[in-house]
Amino acid sequence: MIYIEKELDDLKKEVLEMWDLVNSQLNRAGEALLSMDKELAHEVTYREKRVNAFELKIDSDCEDIIGLYNPVALDLRFTLAMMKTSNNLERIADFCDGIARFVIDYPEVNIESELFEKTGIKEMLDIVKAMMAQAQAALIEEKSSEAIAVFNKDNRVDELNHAAVPIIAEYLQQFPERAVECLNLISIIRRLERIGDHCNNIAEEIVFYLDAKILKHAGKQG
Repeated sequence: MIYIEKELDDLKKEVLEMWDLVNSQLNRAGEALLSMDKELAHEVTYREKRVNAFELKIDSDCEDIIGLYNPVALDLRFTLAMMKTSNNLERIADFCDGIARFVIDYPEVNIESELFEKTGIKEMLDIVKAMMAQAQAALIEEKSSEAIAVFNKDNRVDELNHAAVPIIAEYLQQFPERAVECLNLISIIRRLERIGDHCNNIAEEIVFYLDAKILKHAGKQG
């Protein structure tokens, strides 16, 4: 194996290792949110620094590959895709950290489980977890069709995000004393929607690497 091939192989392994960590952060943050488990939320915030360290290391490795080997064509697309994927994974972890901090700072009175159901938070969590898993599988198996399938899932996340606001507004009219809870809930839903967006971005980078297509300007095809 020539040097650049080994470097690219090591880079892919490093990105997948970071991906596993961010998956764990998402799972823990989601579980902490649904159960209002402050101890579990603290575990998420504690691991945030590890995610940041991964991103810095991967950025540095990508810069070294470009500077030392001057990659072209597929190798260059792969290197750029991995750098951007790492950046998006770090942003997803940031939103997980934000969800965890919400649980830590939240008043002892829990949001009613019925409101979680009505606003689709549980469904949003399940979908973004599935998006993360499918995008990761696309990279491991090198199947652009798997990556493209992520886009349709994001459409459902967007639908739930838009539908949640009037539901919360109606709830707020009935229970005005819970205004702070409702505003925080909107913030959580927004974070989940943004996680979906970043999963979309990652899927686009994988397709860019595999098919040399920049879908941001060509439009997404489900």
